[in-house]
Amino acid sequence: MMPASVTTGYHIRMEAVRKSYGRAVALHGIDLELGAGRFVVLLGPSGSGKSTLARCLAGVERIDSGRLHLGGQLVGDGRRHLPPERRNLAMVFQDYALWPHLTVRGNVAYALRRHHLDATESRRRVDEALEQVGLASLGDRYPHELSGGEQQRVALARAVVARPGLLIFDEPLSNLDADLRERLRVEIATLTRQSGATAVYITHDQSEAFALADEIAVLDGGSLVQFGPPEEIYHRPVTPFVARFTGISGELPGWVRQVGADELVVDVAGSALRCRAGDRLAIGQPVRVLVRPAATAILDADGSSPGRPAPVPGQGTLGGQVVDVAYRGRGYDHVVECQGGTLSAVFAPRRRERGSTVRLGVSAQGCVAYG
Repeated sequence: MMPASVTTGYHIRMEAVRKSYGRAVALHGIDLELGAGRFVVLLGPSGSGKSTLARCLAGVERIDSGRLHLGGQLVGDGRRHLPPERRNLAMVFQDYALWPHLTVRGNVAYALRRHHLDATESRRRVDEALEQVGLASLGDRYPHELSGGEQQRVALARAVVARPGLLIFDEPLSNLDADLRERLRVEIATLTRQSGATAVYITHDQSEAFALADEIAVLDGGSLVQFGPPEEIYHRPVTPFVARFTGISGELPGWVRQVGADELVVDVAGSALRCRAGDRLAIGQPVRVLVRPAATAILDADGSSPGRPAPVPGQGTLGGQVVDVAYRGRGYDHVVECQGGTLSAVFAPRRRERGSTVRLGVSAQGCVAYG
């Protein structure tokens, strides 16, 4: 069992950071503050700016303007620029980036070269890092003799062996199969937190982001759209983009019937659905209701939904027709065509046949309305 972590990571502050490539603006004045030892995920589609932001943190890219602080030190402001080798950080890439002519042990030890450790201490740290990633017996092998998962574990050991203040992960799991991705995700989360380093992890996979993050920074078009813990991002998305990108079952048109302190009542094709308000809305205003998959369930005749929490009093219901069904092990996900729109990933523990008519329960906790 590994020892408990001690926070040694950087406190990071970005103030109005901009970066352009010719006329193309990659980062539009990013303001972002990351606590020491936190695991932060940069989430967004291709071209959103997440990789550019990480490269600016690493010092691979020079920012055009603004201020970037790592651990209280100003490392970039458009004029001054501290190079990567002087920032005490490490990066883990999706393509592993291992030296093919070095053994596993040699690849990990390479990260210690500029630290001028004696041979005994260097060997001890390398052995400890390989033990932590489960590769203690493979130290004399070369990268081409390893599986993809083993190569990524070498890259992880190399990243933590020098005890950096910042670990940057650039979509490290995207080249691996689903089962191995899940196992390595757990290992990355555990080892990183035990190292005490601050972590910045790039992904476009929302399920990966929610599983890993202390906080998530959602980027779109080079702008920071929302920053907060996963629960806040999921339950209170500030824009339709954030809601869509972090996973919805579908969108339904309607109009606002009632406005309450915490919820709205929206008329969707004659049915009343309770929702959160994504922005300021008024009675009678047309809206689109974005529905999370977890908010929907197929109801039995008595109004219950086996396999889901008990129905909430006043929960909305919708009628629809099943157009597709997929077995998911724990039960079935259905695609249901409702009046006004289609909802996917509607769960039920037993299969409803294609073409059958069903009644859906829709929870307010997973619905957000935008004008």
